[in-house]
Amino acid sequence: PYQSIMPDMFSEPQRLLAIGASPRPGGNTDAMLKWIVEGAASVGQAMAVVQLRDVLVLPCIGCERCRRDKRCTGRTDAMQLLYPLIEAAEGLVLASPTHHYNVTAWMKAFIDRLYCYYDFSDHRPRRWSSRLAGRGRRALVCTVAEQPATEDLGFTLEAMARPLTAAVYAGIPCWPNGCVPPAPAWPVSAQGMPMMLENFLLPSLATKMNRRR
Repeated sequence: PYQSIMPDMFSEPQRLLAIGASPRPGGNTDAMLKWIVEGAASVGQAMAVVQLRDVLVLPCIGCERCRRDKRCTGRTDAMQLLYPLIEAAEGLVLASPTHHYNVTAWMKAFIDRLYCYYDFSDHRPRRWSSRLAGRGRRALVCTVAEQPATEDLGFTLEAMARPLTAAVYAGIPCWPNGCVPPAPAWPVSAQGMPMMLENFLLPSLATKMNRRR
């Protein structure tokens, strides 16, 4: 089992970073993240795990100071400790349960606070780029919902995948089945998760992950 990183442990960035946004310790979202972490560990890849319920992440207030300062200076909270982990990680996992057809408020706050990585031009229409580009970063987004029908996931997967795509994370697989086009549809079954991690998270996760069921 993994333990969520607390602030005094934030000084040890890893190549893989997982962000959990469930308010329920030991619930289904935590179980899913635990399985992903164990899969990475089986091929020698350490994964830092941060549970947003354990730290204070305030919502973005749209002050736009980050456009000038190139970092978030409008808020002082746990994101100041998380930013170095995000910048160091080559693989990012976002996991949120489905709340009212969408991500949890904690996940939304986390995603919005990634806005500080964008650079905008002064031309109209404004063009933008991401300072997270150029590292071949990859990501995986996943969710858990009470109802069995895929449509009951609502916007949860897209709400995580689309901002990460804009932030230059490579084609993002979603689990359960459902992706932002043009990414392919992926299996709902647990057997599909090792393949997703192999192809999209980090190449070095490949060999043993396919054997985990």
